[in-house]
Amino acid sequence: MTSPLPPNARLVNIGTHSLALYAHGPAPSTPTSPVVLFVSGNIALELALLIERAPIPNPLIIVGHSWAGVLTHEYFALKGVSQVAGLVLVDANHETAPLVLDVNDPVLWKVAAGVDVYAAWGLEATHKLTPEEWDAFRAAGATEKHKLIAQREESEYAASFEALRRKGAGRQPILGDRPVYVVVGTRSRDWSGLYAAGVARGNGTEEERKYVRGLIETVDEKCEGLMREFLKVSRRSEIVFARESGHFVQMTQPDVVVDAVRWVLENQPAPS
Repeated sequence: MTSPLPPNARLVNIGTHSLALYAHGPAPSTPTSPVVLFVSGNIALELALLIERAPIPNPLIIVGHSWAGVLTHEYFALKGVSQVAGLVLVDANHETAPLVLDVNDPVLWKVAAGVDVYAAWGLEATHKLTPEEWDAFRAAGATEKHKLIAQREESEYAASFEALRRKGAGRQPILGDRPVYVVVGTRSRDWSGLYAAGVARGNGTEEERKYVRGLIETVDEKCEGLMREFLKVSRRSEIVFARESGHFVQMTQPDVVVDAVRWVLENQPAPS
């Protein structure tokens, strides 16, 4: 039994299995019109195979959230950037992130043990999805398939940063003059919610709670420094701060992401 795909999706056979390709925005009017692809959990090779088998010959504007900050750069290392027309990074992970902060800090998550993270992050109250979309999102996250994927991604998560750092792609304007737009979430909103919900449950010693409060006080400054590193990948870049969102900007302030894509489309370099 298979679930029907949304109207903006189609299955593409990439050899080993099929992936869903989601089109966003108007269909390209010419073979040279950019196509916008949103990337979140696909590994770089699967993304490359998807683009090849679809096929998508058009220039690509890639929109990546969270770990896709690493995955998009792995894709660039694998396939180059000749097909890339621009990049939007939504509170994405920079390759040096684990050297600066630990989003899986064990003390933070000890204090937040047993907490409904979507409620604590404020997503449940502030997301801009329809009720049906939100129910589908929560249901998908509860499936065994999703849990298995999450476990496998988690096992590769930490090592992927070091692997990308060894390739040195972040130390040069790898995208040249192609536009790059960086959206920065406000991570302290998420962590403050986790802390408050955890304390309400009686979690953590006073020492552990003090430690987490210290994390919250410094996390936004650390995240800003990391996100500004992404500006180095292009000579044409912009950054914006989503002050009313935590990590999931695309769910709570989707207009910010729409504006980012629009900026990239409107700031394409002149044909040479």
